[in-house]
Amino acid sequence: MLEVAKADLFYGASQALRGVDLNAAKGQVTCVLGRNGVGKTSLLRAIVGQQPMAKGRLIWEDEDITGLAVHQRARRAIAYVPQGREIFPLLSVEENLRTGFAALPRSLRHVPDQVFTLFPVLRDMLGRRGGDLSGGQQQQLAIARALVMRPRLLLLDEPTEGIQPSIIKEIERVIALLRDTGDMAIVLVEQYFEFARDLADSYVVMDRGAIVLEGTRADMVESDVRRYLTV
Repeated sequence: MLEVAKADLFYGASQALRGVDLNAAKGQVTCVLGRNGVGKTSLLRAIVGQQPMAKGRLIWEDEDITGLAVHQRARRAIAYVPQGREIFPLLSVEENLRTGFAALPRSLRHVPDQVFTLFPVLRDMLGRRGGDLSGGQQQQLAIARALVMRPRLLLLDEPTEGIQPSIIKEIERVIALLRDTGDMAIVLVEQYFEFARDLADSYVVMDRGAIVLEGTRADMVESDVRRYLTV
């Protein structure tokens, strides 16, 4: 399980996280909902170590990882799919996938068959440049690159952003399959309510850097959540 405890995070004088608590268990999808600018991405950046916390603790698989560098967290099977995908446009699809090898021991530096089972379109595009793919294909590539790391914790930042509906459905199917394997904890940041609702085992809603609502999918009240999603 992942435990984020009382996390504070600042960008200069601006406070992005205010005492945030979050738990994410293996075999479950934990959704983080909220408008733009409320701290959702900052929370993921804190978990992977891209932005240091000013206060609080991060526990992953019974280890305090608060002080670990980004590459040390990656070696503990923590993978991040950032908002905007951030693939390498001039590298081929295969080369993009191989960048996921960096955190792996040499014996595991191959693309697992699961990647092409989940995203068969990528097998036919291995030689194409990442920048030549559609937005939806790039999102599939970004998730596949994270899966190359054999993650036990997968962080997804708005995977539906700018994606056509058919690919959104495909990504929803993949996330559900990954959850159902039971050996991966998934934290999903999302603004698309229906997508998050259908996948969430548990959820938190953020506003102004703090958690303002939380619960399970069974006790989610749609009107209460949507109040924090509309502008």
